[in-house]
Amino acid sequence: MKIYFAGPDVFRRDAIAHAEVLRRLASTHGHVALLPLDNEANDAVGICAANLAMIRDADAVIANLNPFRGCEPDSGTCFEVGAAVALGKRVVAYVGSGETVRERVRRELGDSDGYDHDGMLIEDFGLPLNLMLAVPCEVVVGGVEEAIERLC
Repeated sequence: MKIYFAGPDVFRRDAIAHAEVLRRLASTHGHVALLPLDNEANDAVGICAANLAMIRDADAVIANLNPFRGCEPDSGTCFEVGAAVALGKRVVAYVGSGETVRERVRRELGDSDGYDHDGMLIEDFGLPLNLMLAVPCEVVVGGVEEAIERLC
């Protein structure tokens, strides 16, 4: 199976080494990893097109939906998940904590009767992610290895 690995991992200082770890993990389970770093594009339009092509070519997507630069997952990763879902791909997402959106926002930003510091209602469906991610994805509490195992 060809698996596209979505996530903010491309921004890690050790992104290339981490990509090799993902390749080995996928291979160990009999899969082929498709990674955003696999393309040769170096401009925004080219990177977007190449990543979407890999998602179309993939059999499934594994998405790192851990909070990134705040309380929510990386917006680019969320877009990739939406594209994969729209294409009918199986998506397994992983998060390091099972805390709900409300619990996370309360911990990070505070909470006033279910509203955040900007006065916006905090989603409270008891899910670890926004419902538009948690419902169509299979969400695994753990790491990438647990997500790969869920695919098998």
